[in-house]
Amino acid sequence: MTRTFCIALTLLVALPAAAVAQSAGAPTLRANVSVTADVVRIGDMIDNAGDAAAIAIYRAPDPGTTGKLPVAQVVATLGAHQVIGVDTRNLREVAVTRLARTITAKEIEEIVAQALERRNGLGDARDIELTFDRGLQALHLDASSTGPLRPTYVRFEPRSGRFDIALEIAGASGTAPTRLRFTGSAVDTVEAAVLTRGIDRNEVIKASDVVLERRPRAETGRDVATSAQVIGMQARRPLRLGQALRQSDVQRPDLVQRDQAVTIIYQAAGIYLTIRGKALENGTEGDVVTVMNLQSKRTLSGTVTGRNQVSISAPHPVATATLPAPVAVAANDATRHSRQAESQ
Repeated sequence: MTRTFCIALTLLVALPAAAVAQSAGAPTLRANVSVTADVVRIGDMIDNAGDAAAIAIYRAPDPGTTGKLPVAQVVATLGAHQVIGVDTRNLREVAVTRLARTITAKEIEEIVAQALERRNGLGDARDIELTFDRGLQALHLDASSTGPLRPTYVRFEPRSGRFDIALEIAGASGTAPTRLRFTGSAVDTVEAAVLTRGIDRNEVIKASDVVLERRPRAETGRDVATSAQVIGMQARRPLRLGQALRQSDVQRPDLVQRDQAVTIIYQAAGIYLTIRGKALENGTEGDVVTVMNLQSKRTLSGTVTGRNQVSISAPHPVATATLPAPVAVAANDATRHSRQAESQ
């Protein structure tokens, strides 16, 4: 921020004049001046100021800002203090910057969130969303404010979500601390998968259907879902645009749907047969569903093992002997199992 000094306000005319003990070399005007105090002295404005260096002639601009002075005005002010013969180096103006300690809005927000962490039902600092009563901006403090930014008073009302926090920054030796106060509201949030469009019942959710957003924890509940938990899953019920999803809103997608054609896989020892069938109910992977053998018109129960696939395993016979069956008997058993599968 740059502004022009107003002579009536910034020129310190009440200060006594002092004769300059000329040092080696002529006084030379500086084009850019940086100060930390609230006043600008002759020694800040020129090189070779001699005994006049400590004389204050202007009030410094606000911390973190820059003001500009016309050279003619500066020369006149120096002359009033008997500093003459100043080499102006053909400058037209002098820029005076007051150095400051800058505290960013993000730093303030972080320290406030840390002060509220785990207080009266709030969660971790990273999950707290803050709204300040006054727009939060970077602060430019006096350069002597060198201490850490620390809270000295913290109050949070869980019913209203209001907070009131006082912060303090210790100054350099002999200077008073800087005190700050912030008020506003705080909400405990959680990262949730939010729908970008409405989803019908039993529709499978795609990656393009959700975005991650922070939502109030009170809105989402404890079983809030992340993107990884809902992408590829099936909606249990109609879901609206902008809704933050819960784990209870979705389920594993049906691999078998009622009245759709399925492949019935019959497995027995050494035998693998496939038969055309029709599902009589919906089911996801691992579910036991009822299907119909389209050849025999019989209903069977099997386990969903893939998309439109239902597996039926033959019961394992109880072993009655340790000796292997003769080859002819084993061949007859395989034929019998095949006929049984086709008739089921």
